[in-house]
Amino acid sequence: MALVVPPPNDKKRVKVYELRHNDWFDRGTGFCTGRVIGDESKIYVESEDQPERTLLETRITKDDGYQKQQDTLIVWTESTGTDMALSFQEAEGCAAIWDFVSQVQQNLMAIAGPDDALSDDAMDNFANPLALPRPELSNLDDIASLMRTVIATPQGRDSLSKLVISEDYIRKLVPLVTTAEDLESLDDLHHLCNIMKMLVLLNDTQIIEHVVTDEVVMGVVGALEYDPDFPTHKANHRRYLNDRSKFKEVVPIQDQTIKKKIHSTWRLLYLKDVVLARILDDPTFSVLNSLIFFNQVDIVSHLQGNTAFLEELFGIIDDLGASHSRKKDAVSFIQTCCAIAKNIQAPARQTLYTNFIQNGLLRVINFALLNGDSSVRVAGTDILVAMIDHDAAMVRSYIFRSIQESKRPLTDTLIELLLIENDLGVKAQAADAIKVLLEPQQPPPPPPPNTETMARNNNGTDFLAKLRSAAVPANPHIDSFIQGFYDNSASKLFKPLKDLEKRRPIVNLTFQEVSLFQHLIEILMFLIRYHLFRSKIFIFQEGLPARIAQLLACQHKHLQLTALKFFRTCIGLQDDYYIQQMTKNFLFEPVLNIVYDTMPRDNLLNSVCLELFEFVKRENVKPVIVHVVENYREKLEEISYVDTFQSLILRYDQMQGYNEADTTLFSQDQDGNPHRTSVNGNQRWQGVKEMDAAEEAYFNTSDDEDELANKKMATKRPSMSNGVSQLARSLVDYPDDEEECLDANAEVVDRRPMERMNALAAEENAKSRIAVASTPPPERLSEKRRREEDDEEDELGKLSTTKRRSSSVSSASSGVSMVSMGSSSGGTLRRKKAFMSSGKDSTASNDKIKISLAGRTSADGEAKREAGE
Repeated sequence: MALVVPPPNDKKRVKVYELRHNDWFDRGTGFCTGRVIGDESKIYVESEDQPERTLLETRITKDDGYQKQQDTLIVWTESTGTDMALSFQEAEGCAAIWDFVSQVQQNLMAIAGPDDALSDDAMDNFANPLALPRPELSNLDDIASLMRTVIATPQGRDSLSKLVISEDYIRKLVPLVTTAEDLESLDDLHHLCNIMKMLVLLNDTQIIEHVVTDEVVMGVVGALEYDPDFPTHKANHRRYLNDRSKFKEVVPIQDQTIKKKIHSTWRLLYLKDVVLARILDDPTFSVLNSLIFFNQVDIVSHLQGNTAFLEELFGIIDDLGASHSRKKDAVSFIQTCCAIAKNIQAPARQTLYTNFIQNGLLRVINFALLNGDSSVRVAGTDILVAMIDHDAAMVRSYIFRSIQESKRPLTDTLIELLLIENDLGVKAQAADAIKVLLEPQQPPPPPPPNTETMARNNNGTDFLAKLRSAAVPANPHIDSFIQGFYDNSASKLFKPLKDLEKRRPIVNLTFQEVSLFQHLIEILMFLIRYHLFRSKIFIFQEGLPARIAQLLACQHKHLQLTALKFFRTCIGLQDDYYIQQMTKNFLFEPVLNIVYDTMPRDNLLNSVCLELFEFVKRENVKPVIVHVVENYREKLEEISYVDTFQSLILRYDQMQGYNEADTTLFSQDQDGNPHRTSVNGNQRWQGVKEMDAAEEAYFNTSDDEDELANKKMATKRPSMSNGVSQLARSLVDYPDDEEECLDANAEVVDRRPMERMNALAAEENAKSRIAVASTPPPERLSEKRRREEDDEEDELGKLSTTKRRSSSVSSASSGVSMVSMGSSSGGTLRRKKAFMSSGKDSTASNDKIKISLAGRTSADGEAKREAGE
């Protein structure tokens, strides 16, 4: 196979593109060559930065459908169905590769033969070649009918495209438009419109490129003005395209090829968005987008590489002698370049913005934002938003540099624009730009868990640590930038909110004021979520929540909803500082007033207020519940169409101890006593009553007296008493069980050291073995009380039963003791069982029993052991 191949060293600089999800993806820049390896012909593209890396390697086949678009573009579809494109830097390189591809395909077709190369339908078309009549007004109907028949098959569409291009058929149809208009022949104009539609919808790039050239574009759009679907209407496409004022050359563009591409791109956009918007199909839409995209890439590449052009363009803003209209055109040109940059790949867009900033783009933005012309302000806002969308960190770095150089930062310009601008769209863009610039490049911390979850998981400290770490920006420059905002700019930004203190009541707000307050509140909510600690101090030092509460009384519902959203955000954080400040300043009163005024209507405003209090009830935000019920109880009781407020009142009563169902045995015993001791500042302790005289005497007795008494009683031998055998000695281990009971149940009596307990037990065991009788000590308060309690055997039985239940070591011996005591104290045991079952209603009651009787255990146990022996 004889092929004409470009020399191997003749490399053409090219960009490789791949169509992904209807968007052209830039695979990189490299050098393109055509090679023949064995029986296969391939196109190679080697990376410009990394020569060893291959960006493209594709085999040329006879049915790949290669198309040459413009002078520097080759487009085809791979065998896998992927659309590929090569955009050459120079037209000569594109022509060389295109000749190579064409010759390879021609040779492949010749080798394959006609039967293999073409289908039967295609051979029929070659046997009967397509021919169109010469365009005249008399045969326009026949031409339209023939075209409608041919485009029914893919082969016919391809044949018709080749015929139209080879015979320059569109150029022959254009003069007929003027002739038909002169004759006022509406039918002929309708035929011409249908013919032009079919030619454009052939989805051929060469035809579309030819349609937007200077020679035929006016005739084509002139024919498309007479749509037969709207016979009584006529469009004005030619008037719009002929308006030369829309093309303003701020700085002369010397390259005529780039100037033609600018005009072609503008016409393609108009054709896609206006002329063909109603009839455009997906394939044609894709072709138009591809042509527009590659034109824009070429335009941007030329502009960002032309240093002299950029210096002259940005120098217009600083030129004192330049007119306002010329400066306005310069800003508009830069705005258009930034809009085009949104559609190109990220590396090219990054290079464009870098070159623009180096030449003074931020000066242009400052000039535009403070300009008196509203259109210039809109253009400047668009440029800033485009930059922030591309790379907000880059904009922050330049603002931080301006602050260090003692220049006016861009944030102050945005704040001033937000406060004085009347255009609502510009206000919204300025507010969004402020929020993006103040974002600390980290996601907001997670919402705090409720109190019950934190207590159950014991992770409150960990959560606060995570919260603080999430709130600190990682970049120190950003930290300094944000701190500078709070020190110098925040007060100026929120001054309109602070001025509401002098404006009572809030009436006659203009639309601009309503929009401003709404944006300011949204910025505050943003700061609360992202700047947890700085915003907390600033907001309440400036008294902003009280001013926002004033807006709840205005007549604008959407502003009221925004103010409610602010309070809902503060409560949702469950931060004690926010809740304390809100209750201290009585900020829940206007929210309740809205509920009271709108009930029982089911509207959005009422629902938002109800959801706020429902959240308080669900999360059990106790400070808010106490504040609301104590200050507005009567008003809450009147709101009965929902149960939210009744539940808040009930929750408050339960916290204050007014629940009648929550009673204990001790509370029933004290019903006759109207005087109730106030413990811990009127707080409720369930099941705790005032101590009697014996309990108070026990706590007043020193531990040394009890220890001495216990030692003396341990020397006596136990005897039988009330039928209790010596086996009862194992029921209680006095020092250990006493300490265990006191420690486990109430932690009222101090824990004794383990060494002291062991020494005491060893001494008692030694003295019991020697059995040396000792003279009883002088009568003391503890001995007197012990002598009085010797007669209370029923009480000793109760204590023995209690000790058996709390000690697992003596469980077996406790069972035997219960059998031996059954005959003599059965009634006592039954009473004890009932007593204990009634005491289970309150854990605090059981604790009280053990606390009050634990002091008697030691002395009574010694007496019982003496009686046993």
